[in-house]
Amino acid sequence: MTGTREKEKGAAAPSSRWRGWLLEGLSEQSARHPGPHATPDEERAGHRWWRVMCLTGVDYFSTLGYQPGIAALAAGLLSPLATLVLIALTLCGALPVYRRVAHESPHGEGSIAMLERLLPWWSGKIFVLVLLGFAATDFMITITLSSADAAAHVVENPFAPHWMGSGNEWITLVLVGALGAVFLKGFREAIGIAVPLVASYLLLNLVVLGASAWEIFTHPVRIRDWTDAMTAEHSSPWAMVGVSLLVFPKLALGMSGFETGVAVMPQVKGDPTDTYEEPKGRVRDTRKLLTTAALIMSCFLLMSSLATTVLIPQADFESGGPANGRALAYLAHEHLGEAFGTVYDVSTITILWFAGASALAGLLNLVPRYLPRYGMAPEWTRAVRPLVLVFMATAVLITLWFNADVDDQSGAYATGVLVLMVSAAFASTVAVHRRGHRRATVGFGVITAVFVYTLVANVIERPDGIKIAAIFILAILVTSFGSRVRRAFELRAAEVSLDETATRFVDEAARQGPLQLIANEPREHSTRAYRAKEWDQREHTPIAGGGPVLFIEVFVRDSSDFTADITVRGDEKHGVRRLRVSGPTVPNAIAAVLLKLRDRTGQVPHAYFSWTEGNPVSHLIRFLVFGDGEVAPVTREVLRRAEPEPGRRPRVHVG
Repeated sequence: MTGTREKEKGAAAPSSRWRGWLLEGLSEQSARHPGPHATPDEERAGHRWWRVMCLTGVDYFSTLGYQPGIAALAAGLLSPLATLVLIALTLCGALPVYRRVAHESPHGEGSIAMLERLLPWWSGKIFVLVLLGFAATDFMITITLSSADAAAHVVENPFAPHWMGSGNEWITLVLVGALGAVFLKGFREAIGIAVPLVASYLLLNLVVLGASAWEIFTHPVRIRDWTDAMTAEHSSPWAMVGVSLLVFPKLALGMSGFETGVAVMPQVKGDPTDTYEEPKGRVRDTRKLLTTAALIMSCFLLMSSLATTVLIPQADFESGGPANGRALAYLAHEHLGEAFGTVYDVSTITILWFAGASALAGLLNLVPRYLPRYGMAPEWTRAVRPLVLVFMATAVLITLWFNADVDDQSGAYATGVLVLMVSAAFASTVAVHRRGHRRATVGFGVITAVFVYTLVANVIERPDGIKIAAIFILAILVTSFGSRVRRAFELRAAEVSLDETATRFVDEAARQGPLQLIANEPREHSTRAYRAKEWDQREHTPIAGGGPVLFIEVFVRDSSDFTADITVRGDEKHGVRRLRVSGPTVPNAIAAVLLKLRDRTGQVPHAYFSWTEGNPVSHLIRFLVFGDGEVAPVTREVLRRAEPEPGRRPRVHVG
């Protein structure tokens, strides 16, 4: 028998160690995971804005790896003109919007938090869940698309082994797996890695574009051939402008880094005089970050679009062509030799892979920021490693679905980016309108309309983004509400406190024995009504000893909230003493107050309820949605789960 127990104990030990490792960090503070978007400790000073810009840049600047090729496929010979439209929207639209977001939400919550404050009750929660679905689309496709483009650079390199020739899919899966392995182990000091990575990548791109410019200037016939081809294809300059305006939504990936830019705001070092309420230095430097990144990216986008359109035959951009998904790498090999081209490939592969790391860190920060607060996440989502496994499994499915094709994923990526930009623009419009800035309201309203047009055009052209986002939204809604139902019977009170009057009532009543409380509807009653209620309870649920009673009344503030601090306020009116409470639900608030009173008096209190008329199923639904329903049995269940020892559990009487 002893040997059998030892074997069972030995078999359980690895399982216990595995569970402990997997759920390490399972706490309310687990959103402070190590990574690019982690919330720094209060004692940490943060980083200079240009260093944090490099962290944003691994996502933003890495799009140079595939953006020129996507632009060439979308706009053809008009790619530089369409890119000019995109740059105008970036500098005159996205940049002002996110500078406003940085001002309104300086602690990394982003535009989602701004919109959350606009909508009350359940509508606000559901809206946030939908936006989280689009944000998940943005970040997840960042991981898979960046890895797929990195795989394309590996396969197309002339020094790559021949057996890698058709290995885009499995190479992408290896990169995704490596990314997950890094986060399972722990991801630290991301900024220290991002700075040299971004600096070297931009420098190599500058060399490639400089060599391309030299090639164009020494062979001006290339410019003439390009302009002649545009003239032959389009009847007039106005026609070219019109086509560019129509196709530029397909180039929306060039604006993909702004949401990351505001998400990393907690990493920006502010002024010594900054406070949590007014971090003016952090806001100022984050705006510098956003502006500098937008200007750098705009210059590189325009130069790369011109170089690739003029120097690369259009046929080479097509699927399977040597420039597909790697236009600048094509120029690096073509004009600077295979050795330099290989160095450029390594740099591009690294930054694309690291862009996936930034996106994954964003997801690991975003999900714990909202869902646990809503009670809409299982307990294990507070730990990093289980979430990493879920996201990596999702990335594998997306990679297999799109066959690791960059072009096929670009529509889904752009949809996620544009939905977040529309939400940011709309939130900024509302914010300036509330402050009475009429001109700014009109300006942000126009920007919102342009982003809406861009989004609609992209969705019509490439509906894959909506399909992917719908899957994420459905998954988030189902798991969130399932978790909310499962956790509905938790205590859900962060802290319970009594005001001076309530404390006096409780202490005086406790001197005559265990507290006896009558649960009552939270509205003003007459003296007769209170006396009738007390007489009814004494008749149907005999109150021990006929001692004094306190009435407890709970006002539901916002039933969509999950937890809240509870303050018990006492008053004496209509000849009775009342304890009045405000909380998200009635039974959970009563249970929390009963436990607080037990701990204060050292005696188990008794609570008296009346049965509620009606269908029990409808009452359960009312409890889940409106926070009331059949109060007595739910209060009993909440107490049972909160206090496992029956002898210490407050008593619930129903008559």
